[in-house]
Amino acid sequence: MNSPTANVAVIDLGSNSFKALIATRENGLIVPLDQETIDARISTGISEAEPRLRPESIERGIAAIKELQEMVDEYQPACVAAVATSAVRDAVNGGEFAERVFAATGIRLRILSGDEEARLVGRGLLTDPALAHLHDFYVFDLGGGSLEVLRFQNRQLAHATSFPLGSVRLCEKMVGTPSEPLPPAEDRAVRQHTRQLLRDAGHTFEDGTKDAVFAGGSMTTSRMMLGEERGQTMGQTPAFIPLPALDALHRKLAHLHLEDRLLIPGLPERRADIMPTSLSTILAIAELGGFDGFHHSLCSLRWGLADELLCSLA
Repeated sequence: MNSPTANVAVIDLGSNSFKALIATRENGLIVPLDQETIDARISTGISEAEPRLRPESIERGIAAIKELQEMVDEYQPACVAAVATSAVRDAVNGGEFAERVFAATGIRLRILSGDEEARLVGRGLLTDPALAHLHDFYVFDLGGGSLEVLRFQNRQLAHATSFPLGSVRLCEKMVGTPSEPLPPAEDRAVRQHTRQLLRDAGHTFEDGTKDAVFAGGSMTTSRMMLGEERGQTMGQTPAFIPLPALDALHRKLAHLHLEDRLLIPGLPERRADIMPTSLSTILAIAELGGFDGFHHSLCSLRWGLADELLCSLA
């Protein structure tokens, strides 16, 4: 039996949530030692013509990073990687935010390009033992600012693209009042916009591949809500989420005001406003690709970075 290697830490500054992962490698597998998530939502205003991180978002983000840093420091990792994705990448003051983070925490922030983000998502998913049976498949990772789309052939990454289709971005851009029920016309507009951008990029999904993996907070939340309906924990829920279950969840949320959504078990408060838009996007992808459901995985960007760091220690 192989002994575990030293542990590494990853801090992932997403558009909607900030996450930390402490991981090691044991018997060839990445083993999480600890994880923490903070809903920071720094992406407010991301849909504006000149996206800019707002002062309150910057302060909220730095406070969240300090909190995650405290958890990371307890493990004394061999190395730490901190990365930022769409919200910081697209903001005109993203570099200023990175400087503020370094001044406040000593952490040097790596701002990922869309291609880098997509490829790290794919690398992470390949570490998930639950997906080992898949060989030719698509991957979708929906965040607050962007959607990553990947295609694997014989478990090799064949294509990766990042799209400005994140849930916060689309909600700000296309939904008039997120606190009210989602009007059918706005639901259709979100779906049409999603399908059009994917088609324009050549994603017609006509190669016969019908297996699809979905990562990101929106699918995790969907799985949590579906589990709560059945009295199951996340670990007890099936990792494959069928399309009819997602469609029923969308219809349920789309008809509710925000205050009623907040009463639904498994739906975090800071995701309740964007969740109908998220599900509209997910369903549009399923419609375009002819997918009957999605395999869900938690092993995306952070696992890809952890694998990268652990390989550097080998």
